[in-house]
Amino acid sequence: MKGIITGLIVAIIAAVVAAAICIHHKGKSPMAPLDIKLPTAQFVGTPPNIEGVTDLEKPLGRPRPPFLALIGTKNVALGKSVTASDNVPIVGEIEQITDGDKEAIDGSFVELGPFQQHATIDLGAKYEIYAIVVWHYHQEPRVYFDVLVQVADDPDFISNVKTVFNNDIDNSAGMGVGTDLHYVETNEGKLIDTKGVRGRYVRLYSSGNSSDGQNHYVEVEVYGKPVE
Repeated sequence: MKGIITGLIVAIIAAVVAAAICIHHKGKSPMAPLDIKLPTAQFVGTPPNIEGVTDLEKPLGRPRPPFLALIGTKNVALGKSVTASDNVPIVGEIEQITDGDKEAIDGSFVELGPFQQHATIDLGAKYEIYAIVVWHYHQEPRVYFDVLVQVADDPDFISNVKTVFNNDIDNSAGMGVGTDLHYVETNEGKLIDTKGVRGRYVRLYSSGNSSDGQNHYVEVEVYGKPVE
């Protein structure tokens, strides 16, 4: 009899837990991995440590795990308008930053001048943004400095400005001390979890790299859904 009562209690608890889980998930949109197409890798193995770079992110040593977002999330930056602080690039055209070409070959990247530079993408409407993926340059392993990524509602970055990535550890860019790590460029790009931040404009800063003083962009992808 005691065994029957115990079994009944266990069954009741299991039913209550199952009901609670159903209630918790009821009404939530389903998630799926983002379909991020990676360009061809130009070097293999673990990238070497870059001399003189502190706070360097350790490489995973394996492919990046899938990133989950709401079903229907897509790259909303493809083909969108881009402006930059250096409006006459040394190499390439500003429009290449959102043209879909992520390969690490000559003619596929934009080279901006030295010191602090930025590029701004106008998404054309307000989106709920779940991830931003940045490819600065991946022909060789290198680190870009003072990388900041911001989202805002206006092109002057005055309204509803949110910083979603900042590895400026000494505030040399003057926008606050960053807590994110430096990282080595690879064909995977840098995926930034933006946690559903809302905005229309995406701005990306950098200030030279570990190989030279220039600033580069191969491609920027912004994964989001329209704000209803």
